[in-house]
Amino acid sequence: MEQIGDATLYLGDCRDILPMLGKVDAVVTDPPYGIGIAANPVRQKHVKRDWDNSPPDQSVFSLISSISADQIIWGGNYFGLPPSQGFLIWDKKQPQDFSLAMCEMAWFSRQQPAKIWRQSVISYNKQHPTQKPEPLMRWCLEFLPDAEIVCDPFMGSGTTGVACMQGGKKFIGIEIDQNYFEIACRRIDAETRQPSMFTHAPKPPVHQSSLFDEAADSLGSFNDAITEVSRRYKSGEPIPPTCKYFKPLGDTS
Repeated sequence: MEQIGDATLYLGDCRDILPMLGKVDAVVTDPPYGIGIAANPVRQKHVKRDWDNSPPDQSVFSLISSISADQIIWGGNYFGLPPSQGFLIWDKKQPQDFSLAMCEMAWFSRQQPAKIWRQSVISYNKQHPTQKPEPLMRWCLEFLPDAEIVCDPFMGSGTTGVACMQGGKKFIGIEIDQNYFEIACRRIDAETRQPSMFTHAPKPPVHQSSLFDEAADSLGSFNDAITEVSRRYKSGEPIPPTCKYFKPLGDTS
């Protein structure tokens, strides 16, 4: 286990780790779809793997549902999940003759109108063959404003974790592949070192006393304040419109 700021990261099989976690507010994840994309020759810059040869079995989704109040599951159209109208769609902005899918769909446990995020699939760098863009995952988290603890049991290279750090949420990530786990650790660690978007330097106290108030305080008496007003009046200097010793006519406060 690695603890990096508000992120708790586990190297291992989510089927072993999820039962030990207890409750979380939400699971936001991108499991293997079971379509062999990890061995696809289009992904030549990545080492060919077999982790996407089959989807997770139904027991994994039962575990996910049992530990979380809400779920956003990318590739939900490939899994035996209950009907939902709340799909989140990623439009990859690719031409009609694009050789791979022009969009991906995330199943959302909440019943709401389907929503679309548009971002080119070639607009960002990937360290994992199915890595999602960070803005997309931040967008997903916007649908879960009250979720304080988010879990991703198929963490991959850690994009959900990065988005959680950017959004001020606690994160629990699980990844079975040593190489991707190390990448996720580095990315999340780098993000935690960025200035927080949720902390602000305290503002200096606002001092609203007038020059006359200061003069009166320094002179130490009401009579001295009267003298100061008289002096300013005779010399043509401006007299502050408000003062703790004097109030406009009609002001009885």
